[in-house]
Amino acid sequence: MAIVKVFVGLDYHDDFVQVCVMNGKGKILVNRKMSNDWQAIATAVKKTGRVARAAIEACNGAAHLADELIHRGGWPLELSHPGYVARLKQSPDKSDYSDAQLLADLARVGYIPTVWLAPPEVRELRRVVRFRQQLAAERRNIKLRIGALLREHRVPRPSCHPWTRAWRRWLEKLELPTQTGWIVKQQLRRFDAVCLDLAEVEAHLAKLVEQDRLVQFLLTLPGIGPVTAITLRAEIGRFDRFQRGKQLSRFCGLSPRNASSGHRQADAGLIRAGNPQLRAVILQAAHRLKRYDPRWRTLAERLRHRGKPGSVIAAAVANRWLRSLYHQVKQWSMAS
Repeated sequence: MAIVKVFVGLDYHDDFVQVCVMNGKGKILVNRKMSNDWQAIATAVKKTGRVARAAIEACNGAAHLADELIHRGGWPLELSHPGYVARLKQSPDKSDYSDAQLLADLARVGYIPTVWLAPPEVRELRRVVRFRQQLAAERRNIKLRIGALLREHRVPRPSCHPWTRAWRRWLEKLELPTQTGWIVKQQLRRFDAVCLDLAEVEAHLAKLVEQDRLVQFLLTLPGIGPVTAITLRAEIGRFDRFQRGKQLSRFCGLSPRNASSGHRQADAGLIRAGNPQLRAVILQAAHRLKRYDPRWRTLAERLRHRGKPGSVIAAAVANRWLRSLYHQVKQWSMAS
């Protein structure tokens, strides 16, 4: 007797997983809540048949369960893009039952909008990189709070640049109202602590990637420092999972968005996709490249003469540099 091929959709939650099992004709065999444990899920589904394809919606925690089902349970499972799945559903109603059913049906017809499942070591590096980004954001917010307090009291700006040692000495000697001065001291104390934490995290990241060949290659490129190289490694993971440089640029949210209809042809800025922190890091690199690298400086000057604003110029440099980087990494991979 032939074993029935089944297709599985998993709607993930912290406490449970809604599991829908469907046969090749679209008949629902099972659609119920199960404990958030890969063995319990695999055992229950095994009773209905052999898993031909499965899908789980990408969310916090889903990647870990997916990794267990793939490597321990032997499932052919894919992460699905939650935004695209929601658009495919085209229904104002939402329930765990219907979400799991849709995922199972998409797996059955082979139309899962997939998301790359990064290996555990890349996910671990990603967590540390994002922790560093959180600390950097906290440091930036402290600077903004202190700046807002100074503007509120109309304090004249000193001749030195903000947040240099000279500026810090000026700020510590500045006479402010009692409560405002107390707040500034607390913010400075927190600022120093965040800077120490940030230095510790960056030293830890340097140790994590000292044997990473891709990071070491990226560091040899002009305009690329440790933060940019490590962020690219963590968020992109593998460059060879993209077929073209344009796909990589689109993944990073640096491709122009088309808003054409009929005879009207128009651009609508950058696409609304990708990790915003990754895009910010690449745009910062683009600002450095258009100042110090002759190739990108020439492109920036050409766009500036055409009347393009600075933000558009930086985005254009970032887009083309990323597409060029894809081919450089591809050639390096083939040569090494």
